[in-house]
Amino acid sequence: MKTTIATIALCFGLSYANAQQLKEADVPTPVKDALKKQYPTAKVEKWEKEGSNFEAEFHVNKIETCAVYDSNGKFIESEIEIKESELPKGVADYISKNLSGKKVKESAKITDSAGKVSFEAEIDNIDYIFDSNGSLIKKEEEKEKDGDKD
Repeated sequence: MKTTIATIALCFGLSYANAQQLKEADVPTPVKDALKKQYPTAKVEKWEKEGSNFEAEFHVNKIETCAVYDSNGKFIESEIEIKESELPKGVADYISKNLSGKKVKESAKITDSAGKVSFEAEIDNIDYIFDSNGSLIKKEEEKEKDGDKD
């Protein structure tokens, strides 16, 4: 459990601290092949390098989706945009108790390679990460990324 939480935290920490936008030509072939196999209809809108991993941003059925792979094409995790109402009740309870009056800018469901689910709620440029029951795991200040449309 602690290892999984640490891995998720590391992925998010790397994504915000070291994200670099890439051209598709700079993405290793095994990564592009793995993405095509997992998401055959995906048209990548943006590639980023996060530490040693690669993140593809695209839409599936008009829903913003991201998938992260290592340089060999091994799937790390996916992040799918969801409605705030789809967050676990514990998340809403945490927000109303600890962040009263604040609004959720974005929310997402995160699934790692083992199928473990967690949730993210972005509030005031801070990503709050919760487990599948809605208990807070960590919070990470988001650094604005180049080219973000949000």
